[in-house]
Amino acid sequence: MGKKDVTSVRGALEYLDSKGEVLHIKKEVDPIYEIASIQKALDGGPAILFENIKGYPNFHNVGNILSRRERIADLYDEDDPIQLKFRFRDALKKPLPPKIVNDAPCQEVVTTQDIDVLAMLPIIKHGKQDAGRILGGGIQLLMGPYFDNGTNVSFNRIHFRGKDWASLSTAQITHIGMAAFKTHRDERIPITVNINPPLSVQMVAGAWNVRTIVSPGNDELGIAGAFQGSPVEIVKAKTVDTYAIANSEIVLEAHLAPHSENVWESDGAEQLKQQTVVPFFPEWEGYLGRSWIVRKLQVTAVTHRKVKPIFHTAMARGFEYAGYDLLREAGFIEMAERIAPGIVVDAFVPISMQWGGGVIFQVRKSRPQDEGFQRNILVAALANAPGMRMAIAVDEDVDIYNNDDVMWAIETRVDPDKDILRLPRGMRGIAAQPMEAKQRGVGGWEGGIAFDATKPFNEAWRFERGRYPSDQVDLKKWLTEEQIAAVRAQQSEYARTCAKKGW
Repeated sequence: MGKKDVTSVRGALEYLDSKGEVLHIKKEVDPIYEIASIQKALDGGPAILFENIKGYPNFHNVGNILSRRERIADLYDEDDPIQLKFRFRDALKKPLPPKIVNDAPCQEVVTTQDIDVLAMLPIIKHGKQDAGRILGGGIQLLMGPYFDNGTNVSFNRIHFRGKDWASLSTAQITHIGMAAFKTHRDERIPITVNINPPLSVQMVAGAWNVRTIVSPGNDELGIAGAFQGSPVEIVKAKTVDTYAIANSEIVLEAHLAPHSENVWESDGAEQLKQQTVVPFFPEWEGYLGRSWIVRKLQVTAVTHRKVKPIFHTAMARGFEYAGYDLLREAGFIEMAERIAPGIVVDAFVPISMQWGGGVIFQVRKSRPQDEGFQRNILVAALANAPGMRMAIAVDEDVDIYNNDDVMWAIETRVDPDKDILRLPRGMRGIAAQPMEAKQRGVGGWEGGIAFDATKPFNEAWRFERGRYPSDQVDLKKWLTEEQIAAVRAQQSEYARTCAKKGW
């Protein structure tokens, strides 16, 4: 078995490959449609390494590394994947600051002249309605005075409409968006776009953070470092006054141009001169994203590893949110603990609610005075995560990792007149959600909805679940192990859960 090194994607892949968890695609693949199509067809499965990319013989491309929490737990020495979010919660409280180094793998090759990013990098085209070849896997590092002397990492879609410049979508309610559209609106902001930094950085960057828990001034690289157990290394950029993540595979050094130089995300939108209409590419909420007018990214250098740099294809709507939502869950747990200690014991973002969609809280009420705190937490969650559509609270006897069981709790424990909470319209949302797009052309909010599917404390005895002793019987008394395995293979996930619990 290979040595485990989580401080770089290269090291993580070597370990996973030694365990047979990397699928090697050796035949030639086209970055136009084929890579995205193969990856989507195998989403939620093994990590995929494309080794023969048409037109880019010096590059590899990887995707799906973070698509399974069991894989992430193995990489970070956690026996139970559920503990990963609690590890992130510890990292929130005790971040490990990044370490500055003088030499870095990401700067083995440096290009500052005649930059043509699309010719240099195997940026893919996802679908036939895409505005072009869209870079979705580049992580922007914002730091210093542009993040209140903290560090911010984030994924944002990038479209190179010129050889050395691109549109960079920074929603105004994101941290980088606040810097780009408000606090540093008229400045040139130095920034690096880091492709395939350590996986811990990718998980922090992909989290749609709870605002009161992770805010400007926080050290997001420090959170990533504490999670992986060693500082994230950074190196001074060659052409802009900021830093790059040293163990990245590829880095674009750049600056965000002032607001006065904003650009359209697509040719069609520029011709129409209208936002939220012209297709862009498939987005995280499951709909076809639309084109906006956004900040311009001006590239000043491209740096990368010398031997087979590994590009990253991140799917905006993909199962890698299994990793990206871990810090979000940790943030919700920490938020709940600050509101009412001991009430929330766990929180989960199902893949169907990925990123900005929603959250499920598992609640423990131990005394009559605890009643009602779950509602404070539900409303706080909707307010702390702009654009989130749904929050749900259930009791400890409900499996929050099984959507069928959560739906059962909603169906049997929600009083439609009293237990459905709705925040009012007029608050700030995110216009990526079709329901949030307002006539003003910015993100409004149709109002989030919350379900209090918990038992009333004083009447909890009425909601005792009926149980069969199936969790106590030894089936091997009557069936062979092969027969039992065959039956388990036929059962749905919910059937297996109910059989195990005796529900």
